[in-house]
Amino acid sequence: MVLTNESYPGEFILLGFADRPWLQLPLFIILLITYPTALVGNIAIILVSRLDPRLHSPMYFFLTNLSFLDMCYTTSFVPQMLFNLGTSKKTISYVGCAIQLYLFHTMGGTECLLLALMSFDRYVAICRPLHYTLIMNRHICILLASIVWLTGIIFALSEATLTLQLPMCGVNILDHLLCEIPVLIKTACGDKRANELILSVVCIFILAVPLCLILASYISIGRAVFKIKSSEGRKKAFGTCSSHLIVVLLFYGPAISMYLQPPSSFSKDQPKFMALFYGVITPTLNPFIYTLRNKDVKGALGKLVSRMFGFK
Repeated sequence: MVLTNESYPGEFILLGFADRPWLQLPLFIILLITYPTALVGNIAIILVSRLDPRLHSPMYFFLTNLSFLDMCYTTSFVPQMLFNLGTSKKTISYVGCAIQLYLFHTMGGTECLLLALMSFDRYVAICRPLHYTLIMNRHICILLASIVWLTGIIFALSEATLTLQLPMCGVNILDHLLCEIPVLIKTACGDKRANELILSVVCIFILAVPLCLILASYISIGRAVFKIKSSEGRKKAFGTCSSHLIVVLLFYGPAISMYLQPPSSFSKDQPKFMALFYGVITPTLNPFIYTLRNKDVKGALGKLVSRMFGFK
């Protein structure tokens, strides 16, 4: 197929909330606050997980991966969004759109699988405590994390490449805040049924299957916890799992509503609000969720702050 400027525009216009101009200033202020907050919060989680010897365990190894993912996830599009909201020019080059597409979906697909891997870690810790150090040793953790990252990259490369091959027929207006696969499929011309079908099949593997594994893990965890006779033991087990479960609900809910339905069925503003939720809100809240509900992380953060500012 010959690539022409008519089929593939040099840049895209991101409409965002152009029909609601009163939303642009509040959204700009919210992003200006949440983006640095997300960066600082996730960097803090990474630092305390690496610097405090008490946090050198598989759970915090995976949490470090999640924090790094969240930083890259939100950075893949928020700076561009801030620039567009702060100026009258609301465009992104075709190359910039392609890069954003690959990065955004690499991080999103990897996070789906990583959350499932974290639930498996909690399952082994609570349901197989005597075998935990054997099953979740350092080499196994690194191998599992590598597989998750590699799978996320393959997902993004395959889906984004297929989407970018769809002809745009001169249309360069995206009714969205960023370049995202379902919105590009909806905007493209020609027969898109094959792309929609492939996206649905891949997202079943990336979203639905990991979510089923997470639910199965927590059903087993629930049964094991209720068998614990000590109320303190049950409280500790619930404490280590509740943070992760909250993060799963915050991330998977909007992602499923966005990716497990045909792009043609989207309402006008659904993709925009869903992208803001799982691309901005969730990465910002994750560090607070894990910190506020975890005594070890709070203690390690307190020590880190004391060292930085010289407090006793």
